[in-house]
Amino acid sequence: MKVIENMKKNDLSSLIISSPDAIFYLTGETIHPGERLMTLVVTISKKITLVLPTMFEVSQTPFEVKYFSDDEKPLEWVAELIDTSGSVGIDKDWPARFLLGLMELCPDVSFVNGSAAVDKARLNKDSEEVVLMKEASLLNDRAMEKVRTLLESGNLTEVELKRRIPEIFSSVGAGGNSFEPIVCFGKGAAEPHHHSDETELQQGSIIIDMGCVYKGYCSDMTRSFYYGEVSDKYAKAYEAVLAGNEAALSLVKPGVRLSAIDHAARSVIEKAGFGEYFVHRTGHGIGIEVHEFPDVSASSDAVCEPGMIFSVEPGVYIKNEFGIRIEDLVLVTEDGHEVLNRYPKDLSIIHPKG
Repeated sequence: MKVIENMKKNDLSSLIISSPDAIFYLTGETIHPGERLMTLVVTISKKITLVLPTMFEVSQTPFEVKYFSDDEKPLEWVAELIDTSGSVGIDKDWPARFLLGLMELCPDVSFVNGSAAVDKARLNKDSEEVVLMKEASLLNDRAMEKVRTLLESGNLTEVELKRRIPEIFSSVGAGGNSFEPIVCFGKGAAEPHHHSDETELQQGSIIIDMGCVYKGYCSDMTRSFYYGEVSDKYAKAYEAVLAGNEAALSLVKPGVRLSAIDHAARSVIEKAGFGEYFVHRTGHGIGIEVHEFPDVSASSDAVCEPGMIFSVEPGVYIKNEFGIRIEDLVLVTEDGHEVLNRYPKDLSIIHPKG
């Protein structure tokens, strides 16, 4: 089990996992307990115990499951389950109210952030995971084509299109959004994470950033369009972003630092004169969650390994003018890479009807 191997590397005697996504990865069980306690306790001796409320019954499992009712004290169970011979790793997202309670029960135990043990296990997708992620991206490609058709029809607002995207995903066989879609028209596209509003489709830039879920795995893609006659400045900026995207992708292969991939995209955009308008990292890991370890950024010390999947999404955002982002998912293969998205990314102009 890769997680236990990582625990050994990090000198953890136990690991308390609470993230529903991490628990799904390790057990295949989809459980969202809300504010209630749920933990998967893993010890270095390979004892695995799932602690959760009685209202969430799981199927037959190869590990122990302990159910608690409202009048019981599950933190005391967790305290008894952990191996305290070394540091105990805690999920980075575990609510403080649970951690503080456990610290009171185990005052002599050293608690540390143990999420890396799971995050690094999830980093390299196996062949089954790769198949699911390829399918999720294929469905996203099909959905983007339907979105473009809606844009061609004109006469809609950002929020109207945003509301249609879940319906589109359903129509192509996806299991819903992997995140809240980002739909930007006109000057709103100059905000990298613009909140869709009642802005109508108009002359200017369009950014559509969306993703779907297929059998528990996520896709994520951004395409930029232009509605009406394109300005020379926009065309030049688009060419720079596309060249940055392709330069970054061309570097992807085992052994390459993710910081070098970020630099490749950034340097192309800087040379074109738009460097100050590229205001975010180049990408992020993806899998069961849409944003996973590691970052594709200047500060990342991660190195490409076979099975890794991450986004490459350079962008240019000029306030009160326009925005452009082009995002693909890329899989690191044994001898290079494979881009998972197939939807075209050349400059695409939508001409108003009438």
